[in-house]
Amino acid sequence: MRASNGDKIFYFTNYIVLALIACSSLFPLLHLIALSISSSSAIETGKVNLWPIGFTWETFNVLIKGTPLIRSFSNSAVITLVGVALCMLTTIMAAYPLSRPNFYARRFFTLSMIFTMIFTGGIIPTFLVIQSLGLVNTYWALWLPGLVSTYNMLLLRTYFENIPSEIDDAARMDGCSEVRLLLQVVLPISMPVLATLTLFYGVAYWNIFMSMLIYINDTDKHNLTVLVQQMIQSQSVLQQTMMVQPDDQVHVVEEGIKAAGVIVMITPMLVVYPFLQKYFVKGVMLGSVKG
Repeated sequence: MRASNGDKIFYFTNYIVLALIACSSLFPLLHLIALSISSSSAIETGKVNLWPIGFTWETFNVLIKGTPLIRSFSNSAVITLVGVALCMLTTIMAAYPLSRPNFYARRFFTLSMIFTMIFTGGIIPTFLVIQSLGLVNTYWALWLPGLVSTYNMLLLRTYFENIPSEIDDAARMDGCSEVRLLLQVVLPISMPVLATLTLFYGVAYWNIFMSMLIYINDTDKHNLTVLVQQMIQSQSVLQQTMMVQPDDQVHVVEEGIKAAGVIVMITPMLVVYPFLQKYFVKGVMLGSVKG
């Protein structure tokens, strides 16, 4: 069917608006990248906008030598990987039985979990519980309180419920147990929602900040988010960082250090996202049920 003139104008307008929105989101990132790899003189004179001037890696060199960047990065990686694994395991274990129509009292358990979305204990009672369990200054204080996200669990449960019952019946006729049904049938065709939840949990744990400040007192265990925040807000941290110059001929400025820290913090999520994006648009359920 050929598009009418009105449809063409509508599509053209949509493309223009979406392009402007995409550019407005991309410009700040390009500006940070340009600042992080530009020379100090170009930054101080305000010449750097979207394109680096006087290309150099010295800012990153100073950042690595003057701050515990490697240690904070590894802490963030451990927190994220373990946290995502635990959350996905518990979310699947909670969502699958609640999606089964023959599961006893599933309405009661579902409403009980939804109740926690409306009423919470608050920061102080939660801290007292964590302290009484002896989890302060350990990463378990970050993992256990958010082990199951009710919202994410409901998303996964709804997806499981929408899987055609014919697939379950066919698997059970072949002698498939409940565990095997989950592992070999349900999860493989649920990759889009699993990838989405993995990204949700990954971003949440990678950017965790307030819980880190509340429960972790040892600075050696702080993650990359806390380090970047300290660099941006603490003048003493910046001065200490800038004292480590790789060469007497080289001078770095605060804006470049801040931009480099932000770039290091957001790069892992930008790298991981393209690998998960294919699951968002892949229709794995298409054609799974034959008439």
